[in-house]
Amino acid sequence: MILYLDTSALVKRYFLEQQSDELLSRWVQAVNIVTSSVAYAETVASFFRKKREAAFEEEMIQQVLDAFCLDWKSFLRVEVTDELNEIVLRVVESYPLRGFDAIHLASAVLTRGSLPDDFLFACFDQRLAQAAREEGLVTFP
Repeated sequence: MILYLDTSALVKRYFLEQQSDELLSRWVQAVNIVTSSVAYAETVASFFRKKREAAFEEEMIQQVLDAFCLDWKSFLRVEVTDELNEIVLRVVESYPLRGFDAIHLASAVLTRGSLPDDFLFACFDQRLAQAAREEGLVTFP
């Protein structure tokens, strides 16, 4: 299976949240993990937001950041290109998405076109997940 992770799914890998276990189960089954290149900034920002809001220790955040950076090297990453931007334009015309969500959806659509076999789009944002289903993607949850 090819597993595409948006940022809401990626964060569940590093912080125990609702449905983290189910996500990790799919992660282990995946042949490849795919995400957008913009997920790096989004994910790191999420880590530090959690640190501020939940008063996590610096050492813990550093361990999470180190684990993420190690995983990041193994991900297939979709870069923002003119080809991707054409898909972004189409999806924002069709669905009420924020900018990074549109990039994730467009990245998944583009990836599925290249790696169509057993493709799963993991996302915990309801609006983005609905748009993904309307685009014909199989989603988790």
